[in-house]
Amino acid sequence: MANGWTASPETVLHVAGRLDGTSVSEARQRLHTAIATTDGDIILDVSDMEWVDVTGLAVLVDAHRRLRSQDRRLVLRGCGPRVRRALAVTRLSRVMSIERGESAPSAA
Repeated sequence: MANGWTASPETVLHVAGRLDGTSVSEARQRLHTAIATTDGDIILDVSDMEWVDVTGLAVLVDAHRRLRSQDRRLVLRGCGPRVRRALAVTRLSRVMSIERGESAPSAA
């Protein structure tokens, strides 16, 4: 279950654990709240996220689309191997912004 969600003034959300069917409701709520109450890009720090399944990916895609419609971005930070693999297999890595190390996020 995704736990350890926190927000900072820079609109960085942190998620730890699993983003799957058991935790997507909380993830969706937190992302929708951040989208509605902030300006600019939202950075989702997933460095402590162990796993993401198709329901978790759907929440990320929904947030990505909502932000794109407002000329904003969802930027994924700290993607581990499992998360990167899930994004690559679904080809979401081609459309979503993924921060690479300390450099600027990739363009989407």
